[in-house]
Amino acid sequence: MGLKERQGREREAVTKSILDAARELFVAEGYNSVSIRKIAEKIEYSPAAIYSYFPSKDDIFYALAEEGFRMMLDRAQEAPSDDPLEDVRRAFRSFYEFSKAYPEHYALMFVDRSVPRISRDWERFGFVHEMQSQVAGLIQRAIDAGVFPASTDARAALLVLVAAVHGAAAMRLCERLAHTESGDALAHDTLEVALAGLRAGITQTFRADPCH
Repeated sequence: MGLKERQGREREAVTKSILDAARELFVAEGYNSVSIRKIAEKIEYSPAAIYSYFPSKDDIFYALAEEGFRMMLDRAQEAPSDDPLEDVRRAFRSFYEFSKAYPEHYALMFVDRSVPRISRDWERFGFVHEMQSQVAGLIQRAIDAGVFPASTDARAALLVLVAAVHGAAAMRLCERLAHTESGDALAHDTLEVALAGLRAGITQTFRADPCH
């Protein structure tokens, strides 16, 4: 192994240690309560060493968010089937399953209100917009196939379905369900109710911002 390759692997390992420590602390204590010094202490580094990898705490969060969104995108990559409704259903089930597989990422990305908004560094997260467009495309395909009424706003329907599944994911993640209550069943039911409502042609009062 050459010097550059060894240095690259060492840097990658340190970066992973920083991100793993930060993620754990952000989730356990809240983003605003965690400092660079606290992250450094957890992995027995100096704050100056952390700053040589990340200019600020916000940059650490953005790296974690990017990592999370890319993992979410990887999980959702499946070729379209002959059933447009099932493709929509599968996309939103994948969103819920991500919350179970990566609860710390999900908590930072979708639950903690104190983290920076990714819109502040939107160029870096352009692929998230593309991911949303792909899912909206699945919904539009279902509209074109007559699964949903022609009057359905695909972008608004996307956010309605996200809200349905996210509610169940957040309740499970934040332990708001009784021990006898199943988060998986709740996610299934909320998604099916939302899909049934869209299929029935409910009047959509929510209007999505096409530029968001």
